[in-house]
Amino acid sequence: MDMDMDTTPAGIPAEGPGRRVTTLELFFDLVFVFTLTQLTVLLAHGLSFATAGRVALILVVLFWMYGAYAYLTNQVPPDRPSRRLLLMLGMTAFLVCALAIPRVFEDTGVVFGLGFLLVVVVHTALYTRSHGWDSVWYGVPNALAALSVTAAGATGGLAADGLWLLAVALQFATPFVAEHGPGRKDGRDAATLRVQLGSLDPAHFVERHGLLLIIAFGESVISIGVGIGDVPLTPGPVAGAFLALALAVALWWTYFVRDEEAAEAVFRGTPAPRRWRLAMNAYYYAFLPMLLGIVFLAAGVKKTVGHLGDHPHWGPALALAGGVALFLAGDTAFRTALGLRPVRYRAVACALALLTAVPGTRLPAYALLLLLVAVLTGMLAAEARWCTTAPAGRRPAGV
Repeated sequence: MDMDMDTTPAGIPAEGPGRRVTTLELFFDLVFVFTLTQLTVLLAHGLSFATAGRVALILVVLFWMYGAYAYLTNQVPPDRPSRRLLLMLGMTAFLVCALAIPRVFEDTGVVFGLGFLLVVVVHTALYTRSHGWDSVWYGVPNALAALSVTAAGATGGLAADGLWLLAVALQFATPFVAEHGPGRKDGRDAATLRVQLGSLDPAHFVERHGLLLIIAFGESVISIGVGIGDVPLTPGPVAGAFLALALAVALWWTYFVRDEEAAEAVFRGTPAPRRWRLAMNAYYYAFLPMLLGIVFLAAGVKKTVGHLGDHPHWGPALALAGGVALFLAGDTAFRTALGLRPVRYRAVACALALLTAVPGTRLPAYALLLLLVAVLTGMLAAEARWCTTAPAGRRPAGV
């Protein structure tokens, strides 16, 4: 196997000091977040349960491959011209996918699928630099998922939705195929594989996903400007912009004040064979609702912030309340996966945020924004009080 990484005698990548995310990786993330922008556009143009479901399907498929690239560059840094050029080609493929999103279920589905297939091919080519031909156990299921999405673009209706669901099923099966593929029945080989899969740089991995999240929050800020548009900047719209920004800031506080530092500490304390599954649970399955929540929140802000005195229809109200609830549900799952405390305040706030959609259709838009800000502020205040009164052994890292 051709290995580009420093390894131990057993062929297991050695864990060195934590490294920083490179500017090229950050550039890659900026391009990926454009897919979130386009998902917000798709959702805002038709706020319905059917559109929301399709937006969720697209994000699940796209974020799987984003996670694959984040894991890839953690193990294969883009520190050589050939790797940088391939990563840029992957960026271009993600851009093609993003451009096709607004009409992906109409006439650009095949373009999306072909762009996504290129995303997979580039990833597999780069992944061979760390795992050699074992990469086929990732590349083949991912390619089949991309072909399924491409086929969905050539069909329509329920058949297309079914093919998208097939792509998701193939992606979810990929880790099991990779871990238990043919030729891996020997116990020592399986153990070595688990160590290789879990040989993550905790500092880089946690920082990479944190940067993605902060860039994604930028989408909610952009939505404030788009939602206000040409409305005169009287005290009302300015107050609405302040409330929408306060909502985004409260969500930022929810994750970045304690969770990121504590997550890195948990990863460092987890043996390599268990890091792979921990990374999947915390930074894929839990991160998905967090990112989807930001997309829903941005669509709701875009639809309401310019009309604060109006009573929002159920679509914008549910997008706002559901977006906050989804983010909190994901963050609750994130904390649970990593064993971080407390969790109950976020679970309760998730339910309360979703319930605000009920009075949200009967109140002016600014009242719904105030309710959501109040729910998040109360949650953060309760957690802060818990952190000052809980025994030292139960407090989060850094408290």
